[in-house]
Amino acid sequence: MKWFWFYFVFVLFFTGCLDDKKAKNHIITNIPEASGIDYCKNSDTFVVANDEGKFYEIDKSGKIINTNSLGKYDLEGVACEDDKFVFAVEDGKILTVDRKTLSQNLLPIEEFKHFGKNSGIEGIAKLDKNFILSTQSKDKDDAFLIIITLKNNKAKIENKISSNIVDSSGLDYKDGKLYIVSDKKDKLYIYDLENEKITSKIVLPPFAIEGVALDNEDNIWFADDNGAVLRYSLKELSI
Repeated sequence: MKWFWFYFVFVLFFTGCLDDKKAKNHIITNIPEASGIDYCKNSDTFVVANDEGKFYEIDKSGKIINTNSLGKYDLEGVACEDDKFVFAVEDGKILTVDRKTLSQNLLPIEEFKHFGKNSGIEGIAKLDKNFILSTQSKDKDDAFLIIITLKNNKAKIENKISSNIVDSSGLDYKDGKLYIVSDKKDKLYIYDLENEKITSKIVLPPFAIEGVALDNEDNIWFADDNGAVLRYSLKELSI
């Protein structure tokens, strides 16, 4: 029996080491407290947000093109548009930043306080003309996706959808599908928004997943809160 438990612990430890090594082999660049990422189609670059109110632009090789500090914001996600970046701020606000001038506009999310103290924003993605947010939750019953529109002085909630995904720490939208990551579960969920259901669950190597983005070359990128950006091909993850 002792040999069985020794073998079990050894296999568990060794498998964990392999997973850690596999994840490290996919690191493209190091960015402190990376909390969100999105692909910018018009510039063929990525924007990465961090928890300290900074954002970074990187190219596909991982080279940091520029770094900017926006102030004392806990940025939890970012969506890239042709003319501006749209950041999700954890305490229930949206921060838009002009890509040329870096001028800022901070928008409170209307009635966001009704989602409770454990429902901070953890991700944002562009959804046609609107945006979709994921909220932090410890329980499936409190896990929501929120569709918002941006007005001049506020963000208006248009719809709230139950996702049943615990700790949905980041998301992206492409070709009618939502790609949602859970830091707690180390999983990537593919979500059918039209039918409001999960269609696939992909187990990821264990790392502090805080953001996800898809590029135009069949790759998927992850922001790691421990200080990295990782890239996998969709084929590698059987997507």
